[in-house]
Amino acid sequence: MARSIGILTAGGDSPGLNAAIRAVGKAAQRAYGMHVIGFKDGFEGLMQNRFVRLDSDALSGILTKGGTILGTSRAKVDKMEMGDGRRMDMRALMRDVVDQHELEALVVLGGDGTMRNALKLEDVGIRVLALPKTIDNDVTGTDVTFGFDTAMGIATEAIDRLHSTAHSHHRIILAEIMGHDVGWLALGAGLAGGADVILIPEIPYDTNAIASSIQSRKAAGSAFSIVAVAEGAFSKEDAAVRASLLADLETASGEEKITLKEKLGALTSATSARTEKLATTLEGATGLESRVTILGHVQRGGTPSPADRLLATRLGTAAAAYIAEGVHGVMVAARGEATEAVPLKEIAGVTKSVPLDHPWVDSARHLGIVFGD
Repeated sequence: MARSIGILTAGGDSPGLNAAIRAVGKAAQRAYGMHVIGFKDGFEGLMQNRFVRLDSDALSGILTKGGTILGTSRAKVDKMEMGDGRRMDMRALMRDVVDQHELEALVVLGGDGTMRNALKLEDVGIRVLALPKTIDNDVTGTDVTFGFDTAMGIATEAIDRLHSTAHSHHRIILAEIMGHDVGWLALGAGLAGGADVILIPEIPYDTNAIASSIQSRKAAGSAFSIVAVAEGAFSKEDAAVRASLLADLETASGEEKITLKEKLGALTSATSARTEKLATTLEGATGLESRVTILGHVQRGGTPSPADRLLATRLGTAAAAYIAEGVHGVMVAARGEATEAVPLKEIAGVTKSVPLDHPWVDSARHLGIVFGD
């Protein structure tokens, strides 16, 4: 009897997902004679046994498509929403589905949340391999995630286009860039796009320092500035409040814990409000008209870049090879031009933030780009 494997995509959509599905599926079929099925809408589809056969016809023509042909969701395997306010651990049911299809392994494509879910499935006896995708590039243990290069290119092009408007109207333009709680995307796009100020979560900013740098540019004859703002960037004041809430949360319980979580959620989710507030403050301090451009989900859509297609293909074909060798409980990580099977227990729940001594940060500082610290 032919061996069988399953594939699903989870979390936010990302360029390169279809390229990875194609690579896993075609390599599994052609190199190892495996049957391949795909579960629809992430872990929800796995729980409900909603699947499609991923034969050659299904995998044909998807390399350049954005999004995911399988659909996705942000469900948590051990806290699945039931629609009536309850959250239930559905891993036993998922294991039954895997057993029903006699799957040798389940390949899950996702970011940091998916890595946590994958490890939880391993804990109940489901053999899992994970592939790291996210435009945020915040999955630890891999050189890079697929989706990041495409998103950085889109954000860089946006900054390129904003330069002409900022210059023509003598404005400060703040480009809010995605990235969740890390600054990889804003840093890369800001550096590549020639931003004058880059604000990232890893470096809380002082609004006065930013205003001073823009005023210095104005005095030197540059009556415009481009500010690349990561959606998770905080001022020093807000960062201090956030740190205090997190510290209190460590020892809180009951109603107090719920209240603290609500306050933390409100502070974290108010990304655009923080950017708008910063724009207003800078306009008042510098006398330059300020505008905010929120790039939003356009950074996640469209055709994946060649680099992301290659990365997704390398990781996908490597996943098929690892399955054939009996390897599971790992994330297939990029290591230079090679791959490495990294145990999920070593990376699940660990966020890859931008190191303060990263070469990109160093290059930006040498160019005079301001981080607001």
